[in-house]
Amino acid sequence: CPCVVERGDRAFPESHKAADVVDALQQRVMQYGARLQCNSEVSQISVNDPGPGLFTISTTDGNVFSSRRLIIATGGLSYPGSGSTGDGYIWAARLGHKITQRFPSLTAIVPKGYKITPGKAVDSPSPYKESIYAGLKGHIDRSTPASEWGEALKGLQLKNVRLSLECDGRMLESEFGDLDFTDGGLEGPIGFKVSRKCVNAITNGSKVTAVMDMKPAVDLEDLTVRIGTLWNEVCKDKRNANKLYKDRFRVLLTKVLPMSLIPAFTKMNPNADHKTLAKALKAWKMEIAGFVGYERCVITAGGVSLEELTAK
Repeated sequence: CPCVVERGDRAFPESHKAADVVDALQQRVMQYGARLQCNSEVSQISVNDPGPGLFTISTTDGNVFSSRRLIIATGGLSYPGSGSTGDGYIWAARLGHKITQRFPSLTAIVPKGYKITPGKAVDSPSPYKESIYAGLKGHIDRSTPASEWGEALKGLQLKNVRLSLECDGRMLESEFGDLDFTDGGLEGPIGFKVSRKCVNAITNGSKVTAVMDMKPAVDLEDLTVRIGTLWNEVCKDKRNANKLYKDRFRVLLTKVLPMSLIPAFTKMNPNADHKTLAKALKAWKMEIAGFVGYERCVITAGGVSLEELTAK
């Protein structure tokens, strides 16, 4: 399976089709005489005395297999729709491995007020959900409806902005790039980048605030001067002579923000005026209420301790 390594040392099949990886693995193991046992749920793994049959694997359909070596490749808790149940952690723990705190990573972080019921963890009768979110603060199900301003932001993409995280008043992380507003919350390249530290901080009970710099290429002083000039132009324009202040201010906003972003910006910065606009653009703050869980996160952070594994 020819592969390519892209930015960030990320390896992909050259075709960028995941099925090609599956096909390559299947062809190779079949060449070596492997037996593929599909749709067979493992119910128990036990360790015997050293010998050819060191491991015994029992399945729910009554089959029993023995092997000298055992590879647990279940993945984490991400994408439960694919069958992930977290059983791999249970087996690894029973075999003596240390399991560290697990939490969703590369996931959407949810600003306070973005959802109709912000900060409320999922109430589900499912033992699976109860177990994987046990002791995990801040989970907000992606299906929770967006609020009025959440709907106003949903679908917007911001280019070349800076997203910083403040945790209990101190800077936690800062990233520059593209940011997406989705049905989950803040995502996109930089949203995902900051999510790991954000989720970890929230689960540990810390208060996290996201700070967006909409004009990272310009410092506050220069932006203040620039907005002052624009405001003078707006006021001198005869078309705005009889307009109320709020209407003239909206004209000013169209000169510094995308039209689609203005409704949400004004709703979240109700006290902003032409004098404070530069500061609001350089530090648009959103308190983070929680995060989207395993149902859509890209990876699971934590798990089997890396101290017990060899890289090769």
